[in-house]
Formats: sequence, structure tokens, C-alpha cells
Amino acid sequence: MLVACDIGNTNIVMALFDGERFVDSWRVYTDAKKTSDEYFVIFNALFREGGIRHDMIDKAIISSVVPNMTRSVEKNIQRLFGIRPLVVSHSVNTGLVRSSIPGELGTDILSNLAYAHYSVPDKAVMVVDFGTALTLSAVNSKGEVLGCSIAPGLVTAVNALFGSTAQLPQVELKMPETPMGRDSQESIRGGIMLGYAGLVDSIIRRTEAEIGEKLYVIATGGLSKTISPLIPRLDSVDGLHTLKGLNLIASLN
Repeated sequence: MLVACDIGNTNIVMALFDGERFVDSWRVYTDAKKTSDEYFVIFNALFREGGIRHDMIDKAIISSVVPNMTRSVEKNIQRLFGIRPLVVSHSVNTGLVRSSIPGELGTDILSNLAYAHYSVPDKAVMVVDFGTALTLSAVNSKGEVLGCSIAPGLVTAVNALFGSTAQLPQVELKMPETPMGRDSQESIRGGIMLGYAGLVDSIIRRTEAEIGEKLYVIATGGLSKTISPLIPRLDSVDGLHTLKGLNLIASLN
């Protein structure tokens, strides 16, 4: 089996794949203050409780947008399973046109686009990833990366309001009952959820106007299912999309 590890700014997600079949996943808070040994104890306990023996894993892959964490996770995968993981970079085979990949494109976005092009090869595809940052990236039917838009993520935006204002409360993001709330919580939900739905819709339409064709749009990330009813242009919602991209890249390399 393969261990796919996605190191994000908020969480480290580790998933197991048996071929193309998803088996299980675990989510750990990203904390650069933790030592490598502390993460080893956490990872080892998660796999043991999941009934995963060390000899069941024969491949591993890492995508990281937190450079200071990459080596720690890589080292622990080697300690746990005795294998050296593939660390995703722009030099690995992704099935995309390598010369079209922007130099600063994150490896999580690279994984998103690789699986988008693999799963919908005959269309231009946009992946909307609702993570710590909201990213909207696109690839055409030739496998050429068109580019990426980045905005603060939904939770990041709520935390910014909570941390920068004296009277606005911390709010759980869920479907708003109205765009014009009568209390702070409903007002924030209306502004954030409907505002971000409009943001996503606008970038989809502007990208389509620029490339002259209709996009197939995939949503992923932690809040994708929550906000998806507000965005009719979404063609599919897949919380495992990034991890499936890592599984694909591992198979290509």
C-alpha cells in the first residue's frame, strides 16, 4: 500500500491507498514547534490504532507547503516503514506539460491539477480548493497549467475578523439563513459564505471568458461540501482530490 502525506499550513493529512482504492486517512494539526520524535509517536499510534502493520506499506509520497516540516515527516516515514518517500517537486512526472508549470506553484496545487487533468482529460478543468488559503487553479485539455488565483481561506477570513475586531465573535461556518443577518453570527455567515460563493463564481466566469471555453469545475478542501450548495457552477465535490493526485503522481514515478 501507499502512504500519501499532504503537509498543509493547518493540518498534515496522511492517507492510505491500495492501488487506486482509498483505504483510510488521518489528520494531525501542523505544529512546527513539535519535534520529529513527537510526530513519530503520533504517527506510529495512528497507524497502530488503524490496524496498519509497518510491513503493509511499500510506497510513500509527500507534498508539502511547509518547508520546515518536510524533513521531519520524511524522516518519520523512513523510521516507520523503512522506505524513502517521494517528495513532490516540479521535476517529478505529473502528467502535465512541465514547461507550463509556474516556478512558484505549490505542490498541493500541482497535485490538484495532475488529478484534474487525469480524471477529465478532454476538457479545461478548474480545481477550487477550500483550505487555509482558497486556491483556484486551472489546466487545459493539453495538460498545460493556465495559472492560479489565491485568496484567504474561509476560516482564515473569519479568524481575521475575530482577531482584528473588538465586538465580532468567533463563528462556526455553515449555510446562512439570509444574506442580511440580524445578529453578528448570521451577518458574518452571510458575508463570508455568500461573499466567497460570489468570488468563486466570478473567477470561474472570468477565466472562461479569457480562455474562450467552458470549464469543468471540481471543489475540494475542508469546507467544500459546506459551501458547495451556494455555487451552482461546481461540477463535482471531492474531499480526497488532492490525495488522489498524490497517489497518481506516485504511480507515474
